[in-house]
Amino acid sequence: MQDMRKPPFWYKFTFFLGRPPPLTAHQWKLLGLMGAVSFFEHYDIYLFALNLKQIQAELLIPESDLGLLGAVVRAGAFFSILLAIAADRVGRRLMLLITVVGYTLATGATAVAPTTESFVTFQFLARAFGQAEVWIAAVVVAEEFAPEHRGWGIGALGALQALGAGFAALMFGFVDVLPYGWRSLYLVGLVPLIFIAYWRRTLPETHRYEQISAVREPLMKSMRELFSKAPGRTFGLFLAVFAFSIAGSATHFFAPKYLQDVHQWTPGGVAMLTVMGGALAIVGNPLAGWLSDRFGRRPVTILFTGFFAFAAMVFYAATGVLVPMLWVAVVFFVMGGEVVTTSYSTELFPTRYRSTANGFRGVVVTLAAITGLAAVSALFPFTGSNWVSLSIMAAASLSAPLVVWLMLPETSRKPLEEIAPD
Repeated sequence: MQDMRKPPFWYKFTFFLGRPPPLTAHQWKLLGLMGAVSFFEHYDIYLFALNLKQIQAELLIPESDLGLLGAVVRAGAFFSILLAIAADRVGRRLMLLITVVGYTLATGATAVAPTTESFVTFQFLARAFGQAEVWIAAVVVAEEFAPEHRGWGIGALGALQALGAGFAALMFGFVDVLPYGWRSLYLVGLVPLIFIAYWRRTLPETHRYEQISAVREPLMKSMRELFSKAPGRTFGLFLAVFAFSIAGSATHFFAPKYLQDVHQWTPGGVAMLTVMGGALAIVGNPLAGWLSDRFGRRPVTILFTGFFAFAAMVFYAATGVLVPMLWVAVVFFVMGGEVVTTSYSTELFPTRYRSTANGFRGVVVTLAAITGLAAVSALFPFTGSNWVSLSIMAAASLSAPLVVWLMLPETSRKPLEEIAPD
């Protein structure tokens, strides 16, 4: 029997994760390490959305170009697929270390970007390395956790990652008093370099990867099998993810600016909502994972993706006290939806190309995000408002739960080898 351990000391500060399942010391160690390396990746991602108004003012970016700017930065995730594929060839551990160093250096370089072009370049690189790190971390948790706890583990990892966004929001409250404004916030992103030596010594390789590493098949064969071995589940997953993400990223990207422009919120007010409201919304990560472990991936995915679309549509039309309440609901369902779709992408495919498959899911997320952001700018001449355009994109996301219902199987509580054997 495996040695089940009590939660480590850091778990006392993560009340939002609720009561944990019985985990081994090895699993607790992995969850802590994966959460730590992902914390600052989410910090960097949310900094861009929070500081959009300030970055726009300093770099003189036209209002009509904001959606396109966000789309170009998100395109960095296309290069993440190469890093995710490499994790199936050289190991999860090595690629995690490489991606952490890569996104950290790119984030620090953003702080000294003199022009819009250089800013976009550095953020493009940060997104490429950072997104790959998140994908690989989810694969590590899926491969090392027991079948009945996989959903909770991925949800807990998502919640720990989201703390980085909360920290970004907390720092954003000081953006008007810091000596270099938004640039100082990006300098904080260099902190992970301090811990890289420790992570290099303590970060283990997954047992499942070690078992199949000696019998790796040609890369092109693995990629062909991803789309040919079980095409229904592959295309069903990617279609559902695209429909969900086409509004998810755009809604999240524009929300801080919407609150400041339309409802006259101050940066401090946005920061307070993000920290306090985010503390409520972050529960969506472990809750979605736990619910999907208990009641099934399929019904919980339908629930979270459907309710997100409704909440996003109403958010950009609401007034008064409903605005912060709906913001919390949007983030809650976005986080939960990402957990269950990530769980699907790490369960439906064999170990030998699991990271590749999760990387392709990420590419679909990026395509959807770029499509959504570009559509906001494309609709602007017809709607006269980015906010009306965002409501239209949210309505399009209502197709996601339908796709899940029609095309995806149930994977909850099943061993990975039973779902997709190597």
